[in-house]
Amino acid sequence: MKAVMLAAGVGRRLYGDRDDQPPKSLMCFNGRSLMCRHLEVLGALGVDELVLVVGYRAQEVVAETLAAAGPVRVRTRFNPRFRGGAILSLWTAREDLRAGEPTLFMDADVLYAPEMLARLVSAPAADCFLFDSAVDDDEEPVKLCLRDGHPVDIGKQVEGVFDAVGEWPGLLKFSSRIAARVADALDSLVQAGEVVGPYEDAFQAVLRSEPPGTFAFEDISGIPWIEIDFPEDRERAINSVLPRIDGSGNADRARGAA
Repeated sequence: MKAVMLAAGVGRRLYGDRDDQPPKSLMCFNGRSLMCRHLEVLGALGVDELVLVVGYRAQEVVAETLAAAGPVRVRTRFNPRFRGGAILSLWTAREDLRAGEPTLFMDADVLYAPEMLARLVSAPAADCFLFDSAVDDDEEPVKLCLRDGHPVDIGKQVEGVFDAVGEWPGLLKFSSRIAARVADALDSLVQAGEVVGPYEDAFQAVLRSEPPGTFAFEDISGIPWIEIDFPEDRERAINSVLPRIDGSGNADRARGAA
């Protein structure tokens, strides 16, 4: 199995217009970057290849990735329009999605306990989302909506009647068929000029068009994780999430290269 990871963004919501801060994938927590943590978990789970989409300060991100790769083979894709939206970054890996093999999708700016990814990799379903029942009732979280025990919608703004709504942590697993369908959906969005929205628009298009039961979910409620988009996310990562993952609350070490 391979993983496709997005690590191209500039982190504007986290850093504003400053260019003197590290890419989010290089933020350090207890002396290890997010990228290093991802690779440790991927290698331990037997994921043998990482397709890494880079853009902002690409050389630094690639250097860190190669240094930490261990048994994971790394291939890079460069998105020259990395300031233009995350859809373009995922679209940059479209041929990798069409390569005819199961694929993990990962956002590089998520800090999580290894158990979370382990549950996704070992899930029996070929097409599987993660689902956290603890979700804030505002527009920022990406929501995964369930009906009759199956995912039926995803997005920051969703409408309809659902049995449950939770937060999606930015990790999922595709079969080769669904990965290719996501690539087709990305092509449609880019050709229509709809590139400023979230990449979840492509996932939503595929999810809504597939028969109920195509996708499954793994409930990871209670496992510590956080997506780091804003300064307050980073503080919460240091003070609340990291101690639950590493068993250490040393904020000075967690601040790393910040």
